[in-house]
Amino acid sequence: MKTIIKTESPGYLQMSLAAAMTLGLRPGIFYRGAKLSCINLLLTYGKGCAGSCAYCGLQRQRSGEFNRKSFIRVEWPAFSLAEIMARMKKHAAQIERVCISMVTRKSAANDTLLVIRSLEPLGKPVSVLMAPTILKREQIRQLKEAGAGIGSVAIDAATPGLFSRFRGQGVKGPHRWDRYWQCLGDAVEVFGAGKAGCHLIVGLGETEEEMAAAVQRVVDMGANVHLFSFYPEEGSVLEERSPCAAGRFRRLQLAAYLIQSGFTTFAGLSFGTSGEILDFGVDAAEAAIAIQSGAPFMTSGCPGSDGQVACTRPYGDGPPGDIRSYPFTPNMEDIAKIKMEIGDK
Repeated sequence: MKTIIKTESPGYLQMSLAAAMTLGLRPGIFYRGAKLSCINLLLTYGKGCAGSCAYCGLQRQRSGEFNRKSFIRVEWPAFSLAEIMARMKKHAAQIERVCISMVTRKSAANDTLLVIRSLEPLGKPVSVLMAPTILKREQIRQLKEAGAGIGSVAIDAATPGLFSRFRGQGVKGPHRWDRYWQCLGDAVEVFGAGKAGCHLIVGLGETEEEMAAAVQRVVDMGANVHLFSFYPEEGSVLEERSPCAAGRFRRLQLAAYLIQSGFTTFAGLSFGTSGEILDFGVDAAEAAIAIQSGAPFMTSGCPGSDGQVACTRPYGDGPPGDIRSYPFTPNMEDIAKIKMEIGDK
């Protein structure tokens, strides 16, 4: 009788293509010498994710086996946890953090605990991208006790209407706006201020004013903002939607950086009749220094032990020819392009 191997979590995990390249599990080189020092792992199940988010490659309505679907427009190959551990030990010097992304399945909470405990011998910081719909506050506390140091929530949409339209009732999905914000608040309380993160996607239909307000809300809660630029996933409900306009994303990157750094607040920003940012609430010299540094336009993500962003997600929200979140410090040519984009309405 043929033995059937169950390639599901916690024994198996999917891994971002960039992480697989970093560990030598997939061939390839990064454009412009970008590096990834965070190994991004994804729980995997035969029945997939119970969510049906309109922009996500893992949505349950999309055809194909769950662990063969693209996610963020690239392959996420599956490997055994044992093989992943062996590879991470071999490449330990290159790894600053491990991030485990949950999916919406009832067993995901306990499976994540098992994976976190299995990672303990590596001695690397661990982040968890949590699935609020299936998590209770006590389970968040268990994630921390198991060894996770940062808990994040992908709220993604800036307004309750967009959230419902693309993640909740509009797509017959299980997710609810209030529950996601509640989970982020629980994460701040459990992990501590500055140890919780919130993903927000620019370009789902919100105004710049609405996204800036969401950024301020996250910062006021004591969490860190991780911005993403919308780029359509083939086969998703929003596959025909245009990518986020570069100018809109640049202005919001700069606004988020200034708000999170304490240089300005949402109340200090001024907006046009269409909700576009007209003024950042800082003098021209301060804005110029921030822009010239390139820091606002680099990937926002969890840090490594050196305090620098480890989760650089090379080209995760735009192709190499149109970089949105820079996985390295932008050079002079990049800054010149960014300045033009900021002024592009």
